[in-house]
Amino acid sequence: MTLAEQFSELDSFLMRNRQYWQCTAFDFDALPWPELQGPLNNLTDEQVAQLDSNEEQLYQFFQPHIKQLEQLIRLCELPTANLTRSDYPFWLSNGIKGRKFQQLQDFVAALPSSTKPVLEWCAGKGHLGRMLAFNGAKSVHSIELQSQLCEQGQHSAKQQGLAMHFSQADVLKDDITDFFKADMHAVALHACGGLHQAFMQQASVAKVSKISFSPCCYHLFTPDNYLAMSTLAQQSLLNLTHRDLKLALQEMVTAPSRIAKVRNTEVAWRLGFDALRKSITNEQHYVSVPSVNKAVFSDSFKSFCAWAADKKSLKLPQGIDYNKFLLVGQARMKVTDRIELVRHVFRRAIEVWLVLDRALYLQQQGYQVSIKTFCAKQLTPRNILILANYPSSN
Repeated sequence: MTLAEQFSELDSFLMRNRQYWQCTAFDFDALPWPELQGPLNNLTDEQVAQLDSNEEQLYQFFQPHIKQLEQLIRLCELPTANLTRSDYPFWLSNGIKGRKFQQLQDFVAALPSSTKPVLEWCAGKGHLGRMLAFNGAKSVHSIELQSQLCEQGQHSAKQQGLAMHFSQADVLKDDITDFFKADMHAVALHACGGLHQAFMQQASVAKVSKISFSPCCYHLFTPDNYLAMSTLAQQSLLNLTHRDLKLALQEMVTAPSRIAKVRNTEVAWRLGFDALRKSITNEQHYVSVPSVNKAVFSDSFKSFCAWAADKKSLKLPQGIDYNKFLLVGQARMKVTDRIELVRHVFRRAIEVWLVLDRALYLQQQGYQVSIKTFCAKQLTPRNILILANYPSSN
């Protein structure tokens, strides 16, 4: 199957089934799919959490209930890169947390063999660039927004005798065309939304020899309504918004129980306050409340309601039965979690759709493109690598 064929089939499947994923869970007081009410209501909260953390079990559970789900599973399958992790000296991994270092090792192992000069995009302190320089890249030019990170990265590279230099730049505002040369290997690990799109566009204009990147956070630095990159995706009827793009990011490595507990409290309190607000205003639609420091959720539901009411310029009457609204919030959270569970069946599909859009865009620019996974999901669910090679290059 070509990338274009894979995209078209996936696009068609997502379009046919958009009632399951293109919705906002907080908008509903009850499950919106009659055919799924029985299976979902029979699940305990623990089973919901278990299914949500295991993609294979999630697909298995919904296969009898969502038509042709096996087609979606097939369309989301990506080849795994052949990996042989290299060993690095302790001084190179110093200061990089274990899981992050393993991600870097696997990313580097999945890259095509090359000694070309490297352009490292959204470099941070240049951890990736230092590994590539250590492995024999002729030189590494690391581009980073934060000057402090540039200074730290440059200091480390100098100490370690690596052929690297940093440039501080706002890649969405500054003129970045001079960074890109044909005879180079442009790399980016987990560059967000508009940042990796700018990277792709500039690299392909310069006909950069090799482009290797792992995209992340597709909604950041982009308009709310998704602007497709490839001709095929521009013809899609899906009309994705930031809410849809965020769905692609909702698979995560299992959170510690403390974080999960705070998250549950936050959702129940937000929904409880929403029920309270509706009882006062007689409005029926959900209204979001701004993000807040998680320490708020170690206080009381009453104090959270006071804070949220202030943010929404809502005057709270005397004598509110806060426990009643907290119970409503907790009951609604059960519904919300089950709606999110259904939406999560499609989270990888949305990401693969977005990745294919990027791959097809690069194909249109004349590149030979492949898509692989470069590490296990336990290291990061953002484990997709796009490899593009310009045919005239070696």
